[in-house]
Amino acid sequence: MNNKSLKKVIFGTQPITIEQVVAIAQGEVEVALQADQDFRARIQRGAQFLDTLLDREGVIYGVTTGYGDSCVVPVPLHQVEALPKGLFTFHGCGMGKHFDAAETRMILAARLQSLCFGMSGVRFELLERLCAFLQHDILPLIPEEGSVGASGDLTPLSYVAATLSGKRQVLYQGEVCESAQVHQQLGWQPLVLRPKEALALMNGTAAMTGVACEVYSRAEYMLKLATRITALNMVALEGNVQHFDERLFLAKPHLGQMQVAAWLRDDLDVTETSADQELFCLNGLHRLQDRYSLRCAPHVLGVLADSLGWLRTFIETELNSANDNPIIDAEQERVLHGGHFYGGHIAFAMDSLKNLVANVADLLDRQLALLVDTRYNHGLPSNLSGASKEVAMINHGFKAVQIAASAWTAEALKNTMPASVFSRSTECHNQDKVSMGTIAARDARRSLELTEQVAAATLLAAKQGVWLRQQQGSLSINARLVQMLDEMSETYQPLLEDRALEYELRHCVEQIKQQHWSLYA
Repeated sequence: MNNKSLKKVIFGTQPITIEQVVAIAQGEVEVALQADQDFRARIQRGAQFLDTLLDREGVIYGVTTGYGDSCVVPVPLHQVEALPKGLFTFHGCGMGKHFDAAETRMILAARLQSLCFGMSGVRFELLERLCAFLQHDILPLIPEEGSVGASGDLTPLSYVAATLSGKRQVLYQGEVCESAQVHQQLGWQPLVLRPKEALALMNGTAAMTGVACEVYSRAEYMLKLATRITALNMVALEGNVQHFDERLFLAKPHLGQMQVAAWLRDDLDVTETSADQELFCLNGLHRLQDRYSLRCAPHVLGVLADSLGWLRTFIETELNSANDNPIIDAEQERVLHGGHFYGGHIAFAMDSLKNLVANVADLLDRQLALLVDTRYNHGLPSNLSGASKEVAMINHGFKAVQIAASAWTAEALKNTMPASVFSRSTECHNQDKVSMGTIAARDARRSLELTEQVAAATLLAAKQGVWLRQQQGSLSINARLVQMLDEMSETYQPLLEDRALEYELRHCVEQIKQQHWSLYA
């Protein structure tokens, strides 16, 4: 990924993008708060308005009442200061593994940007401390499991509120330590959260939105990588490039589908002249149409390409919104009780994305199956083995890799069941319809991980297939494909006799995750 143009991300009144959140997660940019007095005053007005209401003993959900179903329980003014601490304390019941460092940075960024909207009733000091956590890379240890996605990510985000208050544990300078210890080391006083501040931190969609930014970025790259792998497989399998003819796709002009076909034409040097040569002769047979995993690759990948636009809109709208409750409108001096913590848009986006990427896994898995099978690979050795004739019978090439890729694909396909339809009534039926957005985001991330594994397997097999085809005689390949294959050859040598490929597969998956190869402008 190239984020050289993203020198600094400013949190404030201007929207931020998925790319900026990803750059923050990868430590590629500095972060800062908008510095002007108008912005500071706008934030402070919300907190001051709440103080004014408290002086009048106004009834404010989560400030002078209990939470959730306990909203009918009044909290006397002398107990109001204790309420925020109680909220993040009793929500400290998360389970499962912790979000990794990059995801935690995304979660902090998403929460900070939402609070910068200026309708959450928090002090400017809270924004400064949240920004300082990002600047000093102080990362709360946030368990992944325990959110139903409404009232927002309460349990995961309680770990943000708690660590800002000097409670629980953080990852700092590579070590897990107590938040209070880090505050002391930096000469900071832990925050004493004011009325509404714990609720403003917790009652939002930052965990699911942060993970959604990561998943989107990886899926966008997977679209391009799957297209490049398809091009390599077209070369290895001597496919019919006429399938990607520009005039053909003008007859069904889905824009993303057309873009994928255009990328393939560029990679395969398809011209009007080459497209006219639609009859291939191999072993005396004419082959007009490749199998669907090659011929229909633009149609499969095009669905993902055409969906990225609205997926981005859903995610970035959520990212740049006030998504807690109640909303504090200091300008009109109103407290608006609503349900902006509901993560339905993120849930639907993530449920949709895991379906889209599982289809990519299935496409690449089918291409890999063609590569290893002598009935369909048009003269390549069985299982792509590069072994000499003398030892060919005891070498099995990519046989096991194809089996493993099939297993990963099956798991990705199994994972396409939408999480958002599994709403559960919680909290004494106060939260009786919930989004399951965080579960959907975690599911989508898992589907991406599996698809990246399938892509790594198919990419290494495609490289082997092209190499084997080169051994059979002269082969004309586009310069971009040659450059990528040459770069890969520094790490991934041709498979002559069998070797365990786990390390190479893991290394390739990591390169995919880091978006190592530059693919298409």
